[in-house]
Amino acid sequence: MKKLFALFLACFVWLGATELKIGTAANYPPFEFINDQNKITGFDIDLVQELSKRVGFEYKFVNMSFNGIIPALKAGKIDGVASAMSATDERRKSIDFTKSYYSTENIYLKKKSNNKITDKKSLKGKKIGVQLGTVQEIAAKEIDGVKVVPAEETVPLILGLKAEKMDAVILDSSIGYGYLKQNPDLMEFHKESDGSEGFSMAFDKDKHKEFIEKINVALEDIKKDGTYDKLLEKYDLK
Repeated sequence: MKKLFALFLACFVWLGATELKIGTAANYPPFEFINDQNKITGFDIDLVQELSKRVGFEYKFVNMSFNGIIPALKAGKIDGVASAMSATDERRKSIDFTKSYYSTENIYLKKKSNNKITDKKSLKGKKIGVQLGTVQEIAAKEIDGVKVVPAEETVPLILGLKAEKMDAVILDSSIGYGYLKQNPDLMEFHKESDGSEGFSMAFDKDKHKEFIEKINVALEDIKKDGTYDKLLEKYDLK
């Protein structure tokens, strides 16, 4: 009985009395970004806010580089992740994911004027820009004979592509199509699966399984009652 009470108390402290630190890389619009009021906002931020109401927990976001999020989670510097993170088998070796809340693909962009690139095979010997720590970086490294050019954020990748400092950029489709709308001199030339189950929240391995289940139930409810579709519409996501 004492052990059961102690377990209950520990869960209560983790979920209620303690404010959860949620890691995010606020340089990935429309999922997480800094708005004009210098506050972190975006689809993921609104989603966590809605989940917190339904599950019952307090939280604060911790802004950091995407490449450093998993190390920070494993070191206990943050309690969870909400940062457009793709749930992959490799990541599952060290962290647990909620159910997916958004699916995406890898898209390959180039300048319209670049006639040397026509498909994925023609990337051999070329420079490809990717964001550090993403599944797109993994995809680029698997292409034979290319030079991978990593960056902390996606904006420098687009600027570098437009300035012809790199030949192509791989992005996830959710933000890639946004850049195509803003940059008529760029075009998509290849699209493929990103090899993941989609964007999911993440927590340290084997530590918060019951909490993750509660998140999963709330995610289903959010999709059923129309809240999810309203968020998609708010951030112009398909």
